[in-house]
Amino acid sequence: MSARKMSARKKRWVAKVKTDSTHPPAGLFTKSATTIARTLASKKVSPKGPGSGMRMLTYFINRAGNGLTAERSTELEEAKSLLSKRVERERKARKRKAAA
Repeated sequence: MSARKMSARKKRWVAKVKTDSTHPPAGLFTKSATTIARTLASKKVSPKGPGSGMRMLTYFINRAGNGLTAERSTELEEAKSLLSKRVERERKARKRKAAA
């Protein structure tokens, strides 16, 4: 089978992603790291907590792949770091609450 026929048959599975979860606002990932982290940690976007927002951000970074500029990639990694700190703070707060 030729390469052309093979590529014509392949379907891009990421083209049609269907999910029951909430979606971040359009254009969110073009904003500053602080804004991205704050928005993804909010209950409106991530009702299951900031861990859910972290998964959304990681999914976006992985899906964009090499299409991200170095500047954008750095900004998104910074947002990931900020969100990670927030997840850790919540985890510690939950532990303290359970111990009390």
